[in-house]
Amino acid sequence: MIGNTPRSTRLTVLIPFAIVTLIWGSTWLVIKDQISVVPASWSVSYRFAVAGVVTLIWAAARGDGIRLDARGWGFALALGFAQFVMNFNFVYRAEAHITSGVVAIVYALLLVPNAILARAFLGQKMGRQLLLGSAVAMAGVALLFVHEARLSPVGPHEALIGIGLALAGVLSASVANVMQATRTARAYPMATILGWAMLSGAAIDASWAYATAGAPVFEMRAGYIAGILYLGVIGSSITFTIYFQLIRTIGPAKAAYTSVLIPVIAMLLSTLFEGYRWSLLAGAGSLLALAGLVIALRARRPNR
Repeated sequence: MIGNTPRSTRLTVLIPFAIVTLIWGSTWLVIKDQISVVPASWSVSYRFAVAGVVTLIWAAARGDGIRLDARGWGFALALGFAQFVMNFNFVYRAEAHITSGVVAIVYALLLVPNAILARAFLGQKMGRQLLLGSAVAMAGVALLFVHEARLSPVGPHEALIGIGLALAGVLSASVANVMQATRTARAYPMATILGWAMLSGAAIDASWAYATAGAPVFEMRAGYIAGILYLGVIGSSITFTIYFQLIRTIGPAKAAYTSVLIPVIAMLLSTLFEGYRWSLLAGAGSLLALAGLVIALRARRPNR
């Protein structure tokens, strides 16, 4: 921290924060297209196979190396299972039951388990200003959820299944987020550990897909192939590298505020490409989410 300026308000944090939010705000539309023909587990496998290879090539190119010791392999496998197996299989399946907008809004709750787990395992406290920002942001998320629920074409049973799957994904992602802030994670180059976590996750995903959905299925449609490349390279390799570095810099709780803004970005893109119509509830929820973000990012990290 320089003077009284919180680290989270510096451009070195705000710029990557914005990049992550904008990219992940766009991925919800692409994911929806990925599960129209190909089973969700196979689409997840392809995505992270691409992401893992690209990330390891980047690690080698920048001189980080791609070798891990036994502890590194154990960490990569655990990270890959939590983030790239459990989390994303839940996400893709949730979108089969509820709209991508509702899934994105459920993921806005990520800051809650992130803050709790960071307190329990990392000793990171939430100051009053961060708590206030979280409360304001959650009020905004609640308004967005009410808005989307009113528009949802599915019945209550389907909605509950979808929301339950999304919540399970949130908890899995939160475990992975907190893992990235540990000393073990910091002992290895980001790209190296992340690349192997993605590839190990892809291998587990493929095994699960073969056991539950049968032989590999691939759609030779230009849109599907482009979606795999976009999600693998931009939506995973690049974005997760940036996001996990944010976690190491400002902590899991503040980094999770990307998930608060992502539904807003998703709705803005839906306005451009799907004819999404804003309501007073959606507008008010978005403004509250933004206000909560500003309050939270300006909060200083309290003493442990």
